[in-house]
Amino acid sequence: MSAEKFEDVAGDPLFPSERRVIATAGIARRREFTTVRSCARTALARLGVPAAPILPDAEGAPRWPAGVVGSMTHCAGYRAATVALACDVAAVGIDAEPDAPIPTSGARALVTVDEERAHLAELGGRRPDVSWDRLLFSAKESVYKAWYPLTGRGLEFDQVLITVSPGDGTFSARLLIPGPRIGARRIRGFAGRWRRSQGLLLTAVTVNSERT
Repeated sequence: MSAEKFEDVAGDPLFPSERRVIATAGIARRREFTTVRSCARTALARLGVPAAPILPDAEGAPRWPAGVVGSMTHCAGYRAATVALACDVAAVGIDAEPDAPIPTSGARALVTVDEERAHLAELGGRRPDVSWDRLLFSAKESVYKAWYPLTGRGLEFDQVLITVSPGDGTFSARLLIPGPRIGARRIRGFAGRWRRSQGLLLTAVTVNSERT
């Protein structure tokens, strides 16, 4: 289940423990924190899960209610959350970015590997209207958000290789390091989807549970 908002919510619909987390944060951070949790609680309600505090762990990742997996994202003008039952989905990751190129070649080089840079040149030749470098970055963010709950470890930009399919809204992510196990299954990569809408690039990754 998912929920999204294009404007920040009014008021302060946070739990006291959430309010303490951002007590010293600036106004912009408080607004995005509050609104994305409003999205999360809407998604949880659609799943039949009661509202509860969603606090960040030591790395800033959201801690979901027992039996739930989920992911949140926010960028200028957009907030969203998605959740699923852990018995159906092992992990999920979503990300939203502005549909605008990464501003510098140095930053682009930091988040890509050589093979991806060649792929970006090919994609740009086919469809120059899409900010493919930003889309690739977003895909890696979604992969990280799915990877982290499965491993409890970070994932560097050069440890995953993204290949985007420009025609059908999908992408693949091949891990360049050993992946986690889900039961007897070794995860060697992720399959994702992407969408371009209202000046945004949206990506998502879902990892099925062992039984699905």
